[in-house]
Amino acid sequence: MKNKTYNKKKMLVVFSAAVIIIFALLGRLVYLMVFDAEYYQKRAEALHEREREIKAARGEIVDRNGVVLATNKTVCTISVIHSQIEDPEKVIRVLAEELELPEETVRKRVEKVSSMEKVKTNVEKEIGDKIRNYNLAGVKVDEDFKRYYPYGELASKVLGFTGGDNQGIIGLEVKYEDVLKGTNGTILTVTDARGIELEGIAENRVEPVAGNTLKVSLDYNIQSFCEQAAEKVMEEKQAEAVSVLLMNPQNGEILAMVNVPEFDLNDPFELPAEEGGQESVSDEKKQELLNQMWRNRCINDTYEPGSTFKIITSAACLEEGVVHLEDTFSCPGYRIVEDRKIRCHKVGGHGSETFVQGIQNSCNPVFMDIGLRLGAERFYDYFSQFGLLNLTNVDLPGEAGTIMHRKEDIGLVELATMTFGQSFQITPIQMLTTVSSIINGGRRVTPHLGVEMLDKKGNTLETYSYKEEKGVVSEETSETMRMLLESVVSEGSGKNAYIEGYRIGGKTATSQTLPRSANRYIASFIGFAPADQPQVIGMVIIHDPQGVYYGGTIAAPVLKDIYDNVLPYLGIEKEETMRYT
Repeated sequence: MKNKTYNKKKMLVVFSAAVIIIFALLGRLVYLMVFDAEYYQKRAEALHEREREIKAARGEIVDRNGVVLATNKTVCTISVIHSQIEDPEKVIRVLAEELELPEETVRKRVEKVSSMEKVKTNVEKEIGDKIRNYNLAGVKVDEDFKRYYPYGELASKVLGFTGGDNQGIIGLEVKYEDVLKGTNGTILTVTDARGIELEGIAENRVEPVAGNTLKVSLDYNIQSFCEQAAEKVMEEKQAEAVSVLLMNPQNGEILAMVNVPEFDLNDPFELPAEEGGQESVSDEKKQELLNQMWRNRCINDTYEPGSTFKIITSAACLEEGVVHLEDTFSCPGYRIVEDRKIRCHKVGGHGSETFVQGIQNSCNPVFMDIGLRLGAERFYDYFSQFGLLNLTNVDLPGEAGTIMHRKEDIGLVELATMTFGQSFQITPIQMLTTVSSIINGGRRVTPHLGVEMLDKKGNTLETYSYKEEKGVVSEETSETMRMLLESVVSEGSGKNAYIEGYRIGGKTATSQTLPRSANRYIASFIGFAPADQPQVIGMVIIHDPQGVYYGGTIAAPVLKDIYDNVLPYLGIEKEETMRYT
């Protein structure tokens, strides 16, 4: 009896366990069929779906007036699906002929066993349409977008370009990638177990979302004219390169940024003919040459500013009170500093002169004298106060920093040479930004190109704002500097930039590059207008000009030529020339 009872209990336990398992399985099945059905249905569909990407149109870049500087061009991507090809030899022949590819290259793609193989991207739409009309089984022609720059070389080193995946590589294209890039879509087609698309079943499409438009401060007309002026002087002086910067000193908006020679944005990997073309150089050398070709000298490279830096030295000394307009100096053509004889550009000297005349004459001994009055420690402090030790934070990639002595390493000789812009290096954008803060009332603005983000209809989605620091110099010092720099153009070394009816302030510079023995020079000029209320400030830098290389002789006339056209264009009217007294 005990055994029977025991066996009954055992059977009951087994039966109960079986019932529980059955109900658990049923419960799981119900859960999968009812509550998780959508998930597994999608997974099942995915096994029988082939996905093809639809590229999103990249957002346009437009200038301050809405002129399109970067847009898109419709192209095609040609792909093959191995499992669907019915006549491989015909496919190979047609694609090789129409795409102008080696037959062997096409054959490798066609015969490769894969779900989908790209044969060629960025195919002209006309060619893509022609291939589509052949109705070749297993050949897919998908529309795509290629970046297109309507004006070719215009502002090439500012705009930048995109790669094969339509992603920004340099310039604004990479800096504003998040604004310009869109969201890609997809085409989903149903296939059987062999990977062959099923006829009569509609495609599922996830439509792409285009990128937003970037509005920049560049002005197409101003940029064009500046490039023409730069190309002209580069040819005349057989110079290595010419840079031009134009900016609004009140808010930091960049109106033009020129770096000639520029390059073709629609063919950015093509080396210039003078470099020997594509075939004569190694891949490594080619990449090195391309990197040089793409460099934006205005922000990526540093240089010794030379006498334009006397603007900053003057402002620091006036602010500190170690020099006054009526102070007099004597220039015998040099100064002895410790054991060094440091010369003035005028070998015979300027004789007796006031501080005002010293600026007009760009006299090195005058600036060495006031720099020594200021002292190395305070001079270095003003470097910091003026923002020279930091980046400008211009909205372009690759900005270089100032190359400066450590404070403790600045001796009397280093201090003397620094006062007239030698023995250290800064970028052109840094130089122009700092001078802007000195002549605009003492506000250090952030130089920039990005103005607004727009939608496809031109509605503003976001207006960009930029940091501004006040109190770089006092209003009094700023006013004095505007007066002094206007006198440089009207009466001094910058007279070649003078335009009748306009009040223009500025400063010339001629600096020697390292090594000094190479006898290579940089001629430059910084000028602004109107002198009493600056609305535009410009900079011209000529690298390694042949023959005459003085900034006042060859750089100042370039900016004069630019301003002759740009000032009326900006609505700055002529007035009866007035001089500060």
